[in-house]
Amino acid sequence: MPSLSYSDQFTELKSRISGDLSWDKSSRLLYSTDASEYQETPRAIARPSCDADVKAIIDFANTNQISVIARGAGTSLAGQVVGGGIIVETSHGLNRILSLDTSKRTVRVQPGVVRDELNRYLKPFGLFFAPETSTANRATIGGMVGNNSCGANSIVYGSTRDHLVSARGYLSDGTEATFSAQDNNSFKSDSVDSSLNSTIYKTIYTLLSDSQNQALITEHFPKPSVTRRNTGYALDSLLDSHLFNKASNKPFNLCKLIAGSEGTLFFGVEYELNCEPLPAEPALLCAHFSSVNEALKSVNTALKYKPSAVELIDKHVLDCTKENLNQIKNRFFIQGDPGAILVIELRDNDRKNIQDRAVSLIEAFKQNNTGYAYPLLFGEDAARVWDLRRAGQGLLSNVEGDAKPREIVEDTAVAVEDLPAYIEEFDSLMKGKYGIACVYYAHAGAGELHTRPLFNLKTKEGLHMFRAIATDVAALVKKYRGSLSGEHGDGRLRGEFISYMVGPECYTMMRRIKETFDPKGILNPGKIIDTPPMDTSLRHSHTEVTHEYKTSFDFSKSGGILRATEKCNGSGDCLKSHLTAGTMCPSYMATRNEKDSTRGRANLLRHALSHPSKSDEPWTEPGLAEAMQLCLSCKACKSECPSSVDMTRLKAEWLNQTHQVRGIPLRSQLISRFSQIQRLGMIAPYVYNWAISNKLTASVIKRSAGFASKRSLPKLNTFTFKTWYKTHANKPGTNYDKKVYLFCDEFTNYNDVHIGIKCVSLLNQLGYYVEIPEHTESARASLSKGILSHAKKCAEENILAFRSRVCKETPLIGIEPSAILSFRDEYLDLVDPSLKTDAIALSKNTFLFEEFIAQEIDQGRIHSEAFIEEKKSILVHGHCHQKALSNMQSVIKMLSLPKGYQVSEIPSGCCGMAGSFGYEKENYPISNQISELVLLPAIRKASEATIIAASGTSCRHQIKDGVDRTALHPIEILFNALKPV
Repeated sequence: MPSLSYSDQFTELKSRISGDLSWDKSSRLLYSTDASEYQETPRAIARPSCDADVKAIIDFANTNQISVIARGAGTSLAGQVVGGGIIVETSHGLNRILSLDTSKRTVRVQPGVVRDELNRYLKPFGLFFAPETSTANRATIGGMVGNNSCGANSIVYGSTRDHLVSARGYLSDGTEATFSAQDNNSFKSDSVDSSLNSTIYKTIYTLLSDSQNQALITEHFPKPSVTRRNTGYALDSLLDSHLFNKASNKPFNLCKLIAGSEGTLFFGVEYELNCEPLPAEPALLCAHFSSVNEALKSVNTALKYKPSAVELIDKHVLDCTKENLNQIKNRFFIQGDPGAILVIELRDNDRKNIQDRAVSLIEAFKQNNTGYAYPLLFGEDAARVWDLRRAGQGLLSNVEGDAKPREIVEDTAVAVEDLPAYIEEFDSLMKGKYGIACVYYAHAGAGELHTRPLFNLKTKEGLHMFRAIATDVAALVKKYRGSLSGEHGDGRLRGEFISYMVGPECYTMMRRIKETFDPKGILNPGKIIDTPPMDTSLRHSHTEVTHEYKTSFDFSKSGGILRATEKCNGSGDCLKSHLTAGTMCPSYMATRNEKDSTRGRANLLRHALSHPSKSDEPWTEPGLAEAMQLCLSCKACKSECPSSVDMTRLKAEWLNQTHQVRGIPLRSQLISRFSQIQRLGMIAPYVYNWAISNKLTASVIKRSAGFASKRSLPKLNTFTFKTWYKTHANKPGTNYDKKVYLFCDEFTNYNDVHIGIKCVSLLNQLGYYVEIPEHTESARASLSKGILSHAKKCAEENILAFRSRVCKETPLIGIEPSAILSFRDEYLDLVDPSLKTDAIALSKNTFLFEEFIAQEIDQGRIHSEAFIEEKKSILVHGHCHQKALSNMQSVIKMLSLPKGYQVSEIPSGCCGMAGSFGYEKENYPISNQISELVLLPAIRKASEATIIAASGTSCRHQIKDGVDRTALHPIEILFNALKPV
């Protein structure tokens, strides 16, 4: 083929596939990292939609000598899916469940199927796919096969290798192959011709039938009691078959080799998996210990009681939960300040049997003088503990400073009986030789802890330590005949140590296998075999300068805005689908495109700030604007991202900086001046409302402003809420029990006046005096558009207006979540330093209306007797900021106050409107797409008698536009339930 430019080459390939292919700079940067320490820019990104696309890509790679790197969710921790070839993302188009055989308990899936979504499909059949990674709500089956993933329950169910029945896909020469269980005759028939498939079988037989090689593998691979073993290619698993070991009753199956091979031998397009019967519901015994060592010495005691999981969480992880809005809610079970907790999962269909086992285990701990608290949790409480445990990797990015817990020796595994001694030596090595602390968590019951030393990889000393620690720990693991990788794989991080771990003879066998499967080095080269030095192609370099940028928001807690982006470690919690509970990330849920995820945006912004092509204009780097466009500023990432990456704030600052370079667009100015425009409209509200609703004039207004033609615009009330308040609130002569301050947000004042009226009337009738001091707008519209100078001015005026008034006895409450919660979020890092102390004090006594009412209920000041007794069904949709910065429990508690009210929360994420986002013409389609994921279908299914509740003005607008149902603010519902005075 004649030499062509990359653009010409990829244009040709793109014409040959039905899926997508991109090679622009920003797309390539998006896929230059995974969840590891590595970074390398690929040549192109392919998203195949069918098997034929995969074959075309492999054929193209052979012709052009370009490597092919299969990628699922991109959560690998050893650099497996980082490389300079074509990244082939399977999660986008190869994500179908193909068939289920309930009699055989097997399911066939494409590689991009997500583990938790597969189990959601299997559950009605009483089955599940057992291996369970902490990333299960976005981890793909292809990735789990590639890494031979295990998870918390591996002491019962083993690894993915144990559940892989067959694999169909493409060899490196583009020929299709299927691997499955074979008897001796079928093995021989597959070895008769000169095809690559036959050559593979011949080579395997030649290598593994040799008695000397068998002895070497038996001697040098991890000892049999090490159950988690991902060191190189699984030659030991292939030996354990009747083909090579007459004592074995297992058939030969090349799937044993494919699992854990990290896409270096074969590109799978279809996997057949063994499923297990659904287990009994679990209970968790959360044993608290003073130290990691004490906890580890108690593991064998726990294992005697046949748990399905024994997981360790150390103090470092527990302390990081204090800084995460989501996980701080999951600390409810923690007693005191433990050095470590063992989470011991017990399963039984009879709860009494679980309680009896737990009592016996607790007694055993006490007899050994280990532990000091042993809460036993069931149901939703147990699920919350698992949420905290699974967040461990991401939580550790909250450690302040450049010294972070590093992914380097995080996956070592030894025999469970060796674990206490191994970790004791490991800890002595870290503290004694290197003088550093280490984080310990995860799979204690299986002999594997995720050990993450804390050091600064941005320094020359840190880079030296990176290699030195890896080398020393490899020697320590070998001493115990353990595995350098238990479940995360070798990748490019551990590849260069495999020869040392298994010996040069076994490593030569592995290289022979790689060369046979992939003679041209097309499939994910540089992983497992012949890897580049483990301390090259890193995200961070000691020669780079960490750029400092002047920002309007105070990012000092993160060490500046660049370090705020670096908090994203690639764990991909933002890649979950709408089928999983949570809000993050609504745009990704709709598009399933990496650039529309929190991770994608954080990575692009990090690249721009670290390596700007124009040092004076990093904010205008190519691709940034496109990635930021679909960020809805929902705030979900602030709480749901374990690393607390606040993309809403990062986007606002990015907009603010781009405005300084390019000016503020007209539409952004109009949106920012929402309050002023509404104030002017109040001069003649009837005329204003006619103009925005008349077909002719409305179309002109929308077209001029850049709003979607099909989107209705919010109408003005004929009078403002403040006007009504001055003459109707707080009836003279009435004795009120308590005083509250109400923040009159701009949306309530002009558009939702009826809600404000009912708010004050409700509070008055319940015995509260309501005062609205003079104050300015919330500046929510300016914050969303990055016009931070105006937002800062408003924030400071509001702090000054309320600081001397608001206290614990006289709190500030608000109606619109995005407005009032600014006091607890953006204001704190936007106001002048001289006002920061006041802002913090004010934030502690600022509440959503629902939060306030829930507190008053708990304190016995509000009772159900004040409300009617009538059966009503209520469906609640939560505002994004409410879910991120507050909670939904207070809403449900408030609405459940009237006896007979049945309240359920719609498991929806963002409604898709998100303030002005859903009005903008280019965002209108995606706004509707987001609303149709969960919210609108749930409302359509509800009966007409069901009351729809939504706290957000934008949410109610989206519901009205989408299904022509009028959603009520919870205040309206509670007011309507008041007994007549």
